Amino acid sequence: MKNKKKGLLQIILILAIIGLCGFTTLVGFTKHHKGSAQNIKLGLDLAGGVSITYEAVGDTPSQTEMEDTRNMMQKRAEVYSTESSVVIGDGGRITIDIPGVANADEVLTSLGKEGSLDFVAQDDMSFEDNDQTKPKYTKTVCTGKDVKTAEATTQQNEVTKKKEYVVSLKFKSKGTKSFANATAAAAPSNKVIYIVYDGKVISFPAVQSEISNGEAVISGSFKTYDSAEELASMIRIGALPVELKEVQSQVVGAQLGQDAIQSSLLAGAIGFALVVLFMIVFYRLPGLAASIALVFYLVVMLVGLNALDITLTLPGVAGIILNIGMAVDANVIIFTRIKEELAKGKTVQSSIKLGFDKALSAIVDGNVTTLIAAFVLYIKGSGTVKGFATTLAIGIILSMFTALYITKILLKAMYALGVDDIKYFGVEKERKTIHFVENKVKFFVISGALIVACVVCLFINKAGRCNGNILNYGLDFSGGTTFDITFNKDQKIDSDMKKDIESVFSKESGSNDVVISEIAGSNGLSVKTVELSEKKRDALTKSLVKTYSVEEKNIQYQNISASVSDEMKTDAIVAVVIAAICMLIYIWFRFKDIVFAGSAVLALLHDAVVVLLVYAVSKISVGNTFIACMLTIVGYSINATIVIFDRIRENLGSKTSEEALTEVVNQSITQTLTRSINTSLTTFFMVIMLAILGVDSVKDFAIPLLVGIICGGYSSVCITGPLWLTIKKRVHTGKGKKARK
Repeated sequence: MKNKKKGLLQIILILAIIGLCGFTTLVGFTKHHKGSAQNIKLGLDLAGGVSITYEAVGDTPSQTEMEDTRNMMQKRAEVYSTESSVVIGDGGRITIDIPGVANADEVLTSLGKEGSLDFVAQDDMSFEDNDQTKPKYTKTVCTGKDVKTAEATTQQNEVTKKKEYVVSLKFKSKGTKSFANATAAAAPSNKVIYIVYDGKVISFPAVQSEISNGEAVISGSFKTYDSAEELASMIRIGALPVELKEVQSQVVGAQLGQDAIQSSLLAGAIGFALVVLFMIVFYRLPGLAASIALVFYLVVMLVGLNALDITLTLPGVAGIILNIGMAVDANVIIFTRIKEELAKGKTVQSSIKLGFDKALSAIVDGNVTTLIAAFVLYIKGSGTVKGFATTLAIGIILSMFTALYITKILLKAMYALGVDDIKYFGVEKERKTIHFVENKVKFFVISGALIVACVVCLFINKAGRCNGNILNYGLDFSGGTTFDITFNKDQKIDSDMKKDIESVFSKESGSNDVVISEIAGSNGLSVKTVELSEKKRDALTKSLVKTYSVEEKNIQYQNISASVSDEMKTDAIVAVVIAAICMLIYIWFRFKDIVFAGSAVLALLHDAVVVLLVYAVSKISVGNTFIACMLTIVGYSINATIVIFDRIRENLGSKTSEEALTEVVNQSITQTLTRSINTSLTTFFMVIMLAILGVDSVKDFAIPLLVGIICGGYSSVCITGPLWLTIKKRVHTGKGKKARK
């Protein structure tokens, strides 16, 4: 029975939520425009931030000490933004770029001074003139260098049973032993252990019992999470192996520039409009419902980014694009199922219900596998990888919710209002089964040729095409030279001037990898390019002096290390491997067949190799966006594969003969072909606009992504099904031989 009143109220409620979130995104609340998109924290590439340079105190530290310091400062800087980068420069210098922060003093207060960190037993502590701010001691339990980790967290109070904020400490082996002895002596009398940072007592927790496992918890004095995090961060920074002093701090402008942001927004808007138009034209009424749900997803996503204080960078934008594609994909799966049920003669109401029910497993499995990848990447990754994973995870959850609930509510509400004619939904036409399996040799040969081509090209690049590297590593991976140029006050810095300077640097360096940022509060620019010889640096300096009448003393330069450290590279690789293993286990569990899992992971690797080939052949600069691009393809590829495998599982039943299995694979791929094409098209619309309208750096990201989308569609349709069948037959044959023996 139709309930028109309920249906109307549901539509009004959803539109009201969209309107509220839209208003929040566009305008915000209060005079500070809280919640508006303009307050979303943007990365250095989109909005700039604070750049701080430190110098080691005393003798020049070893490379190992500098690397350890860089890694620790990276973790500390990520308190402000997951997108922070830390690079090593000449002469024991370290430069930290923190996006989304405009006040350097705010950061320097806690980040700027290294200080010392000591743990002191109560019996070894005294105070000068009984002044609690002037501690005196000659003996320590341990120091900050003995601390492995310090994190703010929550736990349940054993007495009150309420949540409380605490600081969790883990000590290294040496610190574990010393701390165990100190706590064993202090516990009987509940004595305290003082934590002294830079000559000031910052905490003095009482010892309740001996702590012998090297894991301690500081509790009882934190009213907020921020106060616990403040202590944790001070303990972490006290563990730095090198004492640092600040030599320079400046606010830098966006690396991509305002033009890049505007062109990207325009590209996104046009791409989104094309997606909406396509959905309505192809899927009619369900397409309209899906379009409203996509708008719902987009505005809620923007509000969520603001509320969770997430730093948005270009890779994060990629995550949002991928999620729009996955949200569309979920709707396409549902609508295909609805049209199939209508073709069987079912009523509209019954078809809507069955469509959602039958699509559920494919949607959940596809999104959960991608969510697993995002979770692992967040845990193991850092910097851009972690930022991308955060955006991707939030988007996955939200896009799945909008597809399964918002679209469903809208369709049922529209039906209740009387929009129930089958012509508004369409009927799936019976499609002649395409013989994909019979053509598997052709597909495998094409894929094999692409993989071989990738390997060959990497060897060619290694031989000299890319300066001895397998890929054209950009500044993020290889490091380079940075110039800080302060111009005369009468020199106007505009977009034309930036383009001219970019051209000068590109010509002198022989590379198009040039990043220019304005320095706030100064009529100056920060320019990063590939590592330059002394001769080229001098030539550039003379050219700048001659062309812009800038004084030579106002041109400072230094060589810097890669912002993506070896540890970060390793973490990214390990994260991808662990993610692949976790996805394999999940698919194995859900499909009760390891052949499904193995085939999915192999197809995933196939797509990654093809995208790698694009980078190798085109010599597109490999930087942070490379990592984001590869991860995007991984997520997209696994989702497309799951849809086809879900249909194979459904059609499989108890069939075991080779002929029956072949028919099942061909039939399943044919049944999902419309979905595969349409999902690829909608995602393609979003990315192609970035490739057409974006600036060079955006195009360098969008073009490989386009190839990955095409390849993901190709592999899911032409490779995964035949590959599964091939492995399945070999496994079956192997078991048969063992049985005969």
